[in-house]
Amino acid sequence: MSDKENNPKDVSGAESLVQAFVDSGVDVCFTNPGTSEMHFVAALDGNPEMRCVLGLFEGVVTGAADGYGRMKGSPAATLLHLGPGLGNGLANLHNAKKARTPVVNVVGDHATYHRKYDAPLSSDVEAIAKPVSGWVKVSESADDVAIDGAAAVQAAMTPPGQVATLILPADTAWNRTSTVAPKLVVPEPTAVDSSQIDAVAKALKSGKRAVMLIGGHLTAERSALADQIVQATGVRVIMDTFMPRVQRGAGRAEVERLPYFGEQAAEVLEGTEHLILVSTQAPITFFAYPDKPNWLTPQGCELHTLVERDGDIDGSLEALAEAVGARKTPPRLIDLDLAPRPKGTLDARSIGASLGHHFPENAIVVDEGGTAGGGCSYSTRTAHPHDWLMLTGGSIGYALPTATGAAVACPDRPVICLQGDGGGMYTVQALWTQARERLNVTNIILANRKYAILQIEFARVGAHNPGPKAMSMLDLTNPELNWSQIATGMGMPAWRVTTAEEFNKALVESLSQPGPCLIEAMI
Repeated sequence: MSDKENNPKDVSGAESLVQAFVDSGVDVCFTNPGTSEMHFVAALDGNPEMRCVLGLFEGVVTGAADGYGRMKGSPAATLLHLGPGLGNGLANLHNAKKARTPVVNVVGDHATYHRKYDAPLSSDVEAIAKPVSGWVKVSESADDVAIDGAAAVQAAMTPPGQVATLILPADTAWNRTSTVAPKLVVPEPTAVDSSQIDAVAKALKSGKRAVMLIGGHLTAERSALADQIVQATGVRVIMDTFMPRVQRGAGRAEVERLPYFGEQAAEVLEGTEHLILVSTQAPITFFAYPDKPNWLTPQGCELHTLVERDGDIDGSLEALAEAVGARKTPPRLIDLDLAPRPKGTLDARSIGASLGHHFPENAIVVDEGGTAGGGCSYSTRTAHPHDWLMLTGGSIGYALPTATGAAVACPDRPVICLQGDGGGMYTVQALWTQARERLNVTNIILANRKYAILQIEFARVGAHNPGPKAMSMLDLTNPELNWSQIATGMGMPAWRVTTAEEFNKALVESLSQPGPCLIEAMI
């Protein structure tokens, strides 16, 4: 009889955790491990059903998990090294939290019996995890690990989705166990509330000016239902300024977007008497400004909630459409109309026109274009159907990693990453991961060589008459970044372009070849 047969505890805690993940449908792990995670690394290596994707910085790892979860609808795992490693990934976990993306973090920690010594890498991992996590748990023994892992996946999948963080002390990973995780039970969204449907239907039939504000994932089906309700009631439908994922383009109903700047948003909402919230909150400004309003709901406007974020959004919209007699009205869908191929000056508008003209079918666009990205959004409204992912949490350095994760989740779809040059330097290491994994990503760097949004905000917050010292902190020209050389050094083809014609050529070439490429657009 073998030793394995004599001892029922024949797998490590780490091996039981990896198997619990695989059994729960989590088969991708974005990772940047350290010493405390070596047994988990060995367990990943021993399970052929788990794919491992290395990131050279934890912000790439967590951003990739965000992009993966937004597109897949189920979580990837991350593997991070103690409190500092988790801390390096917090910015993109913040974005994932605001997007309500399902993510499962595994954070290694010192062995349970080593904690008392305050070793150099000791930290309060739970305290670091809590601000960005909806669920946090420390596994205290190897027998707990698989059960805790399955619970983490279940927590991440709780509607509408959240970040779940499992802390794995080193000894719970290397000790042996025979524990098997229970079968995953995915929680259902909260059921449709008929009283809320009736109240909103009554408001829409009142004849008063109404706006329906939609958050969450805006699928083609939800846009179509919203347009049917618009035609039946005259309500104005607007999406949040920053959406986790929007299905848009030809064959889909169009929904306008709430402007970023508070003055413009207030103008859009002016005169609204009924504001209906669909998986979102009442609109506020992104920041507070001296002597400017930050609460954007007009005075005297009545607020209604059709469905909370954890509710059945599709069922609620369907019930509302039925209640207002809209179900037989066909939605108005966008016709395919490609933008004309631009010539001459390269700027935000011509880049958008080129993208709209050459836009591939079924693409995924990850947008952190900032002040230079508006032309791309406008010119692709009538392009081939596609998905558009936005910067939900406002923490820059999001697009390159999120595009990486989206490409892992959807390997058969082209991914287009719109990235400002300033934000891109936060997580530039994502280019290396794209090259290593041969991911189908076209990275477009909108190189205006400045933090342009901050130059705008400088005046908006009342800090007038900036001098050369202040402006130098918003400028990226000393020295000037060379993204085409950076990308080449990371292992991918790259072009630096200065005219619309050069951009057209580079874009066509990039979209026609497999693997990642980068276009540095000098605007």
